[in-house]
Parts: sequence; structure tokens; C-alpha cells
Amino acid sequence: MALAEASKQGGESKFPDIVELNVGGQVYVTRHQTLVAVPDSLLWRMFSRRAPQELARDGKGRVFLDRDGFLFRYVLDYLRDLTLVLPDYFPERSRLRREADFFQLRELAERLSGDGSVGEEAGRGDADDGRPPEADSRKSGYITVGYRGSYTIGRDTQTDAKFRRVARITVCGKTALAKEVFGDTLNESRDPDRPPERYTSRYYLKYNFLEQAFDRLTEVGFRMVACSSTGTCAYASNDPCEDKIWTSYTEYVFCREQ
Repeated sequence: MALAEASKQGGESKFPDIVELNVGGQVYVTRHQTLVAVPDSLLWRMFSRRAPQELARDGKGRVFLDRDGFLFRYVLDYLRDLTLVLPDYFPERSRLRREADFFQLRELAERLSGDGSVGEEAGRGDADDGRPPEADSRKSGYITVGYRGSYTIGRDTQTDAKFRRVARITVCGKTALAKEVFGDTLNESRDPDRPPERYTSRYYLKYNFLEQAFDRLTEVGFRMVACSSTGTCAYASNDPCEDKIWTSYTEYVFCREQ
């Protein structure tokens, strides 16, 4: 009924039946009638009240939305049949609620607030609002934090020109556990579609200092159990009198037990 109502209110569409979207770098292909399934929502107004040429486009002509591309899949699933079904463990509930508010999907936002049924995941995560679980419900597991760093030693070896310049702090482990621990500080752009129950080694953190990651892990009950490091040395030029450049890769293994 919602689709029929949207069609009536929107009149004859100027959009093609199949619409391509670029949402935060993630490409989606869906039907126009899906995007206008909820009257008076933001997407309904965009695709029924505005002309196609008025919408922002990417370099390939897709409609561009500057929102979370990973979470938009759940918004789109909801629009298809107006039913919300989430994975068994879903730590992004509060962020998805924020997306629902942005797209002005009031019923979806209410369901995510925990007041109503949430499809197949109802009853499994009523206390999960996107924040780290309490200590008695935390999942056990391992997370490995790694970084590649470099520093330069000049001819006077008593001084360091650039000490431990951290290029990127990586995170390896189970997807759901990494998201629970690091939340918004986790950059998922290199592996955006990884299911929560799978493992990844392609996430990295938005931190500039290793100690920020260590502090966060300690706050949620992890302890360091192992570490390892490798390094190489090279000269900046063929002249052995020039500065030496050391590069290293180090991993720290953290464990949390129930």
C-alpha cells in the first residue's frame, strides 16, 4: 500500500525504473519505486518532487549521497518491504538510527530505539544500543594492532631526525569485535562489506598514536599477551655517510576473556 500511495502522490516519475546510487563510495542499484516507498521521507522527496538534473551526481552519473555507504544497505532493505531484519550481533544500531533520522524514516527510527519488534533480531539484542556491552556480556576474543613506522638516524647517532613516524595503525580480528571496541574510530573503507561473523585484516584506525588504541583496548577489558617486530635499514642514498632510514612493522596481540 505504501508503494501505491507513493506512486499516486509522486505522479508520473521523471526517473528511470532502475536507479544507480553512490552512497559514500558504495554503489547501489535499486528500483525507483523502492526509493519512494515511504511518503514524506527524504528519499521520497528527492525522487518524486525533484527533477533528476537537480540531484548531485558522481563522475559516472550516479546519484550521490554523502552518507554511510555500509549502513545504507539496511535502509534500502527496510524500504523494500518495510521490515527491519538485522544480524544477530549488530553493534551499529545507534549509527543506523542516526541514518534513519537523516532520511526521515520515522517508523524505522522508532524500531531502532528498541520500543518495537525488529524482525528476526527482536529479543536478541534489546540492550544493544551501539555502545560497548557491559562487562558481564562482553565477548571474548583476540584483536591484533599493527603499525608500520620509520625513523631516520643521522650521521650523529645521538639524535633522531624522525622518530617512530606511524604511517597507519591496522586492526586484525573478528569484524564484530573490532567494531564493538573501536566504533567510529575504525576506518572500514578497505573492507566495507565484511560480515560481522567473519575476520578481517584490512581495517585501520583514525588514531595518530598507538597509545590511543592501547587505552581504548584497556578500557574495554583487553590485555596485551604478545608482540613481535621486524625491521630493515637502508641509506637515503648510495653514500654510506648519509642518513640511515629504519622501517619497521610491529604487531601487538590483545586478548579479552569472559
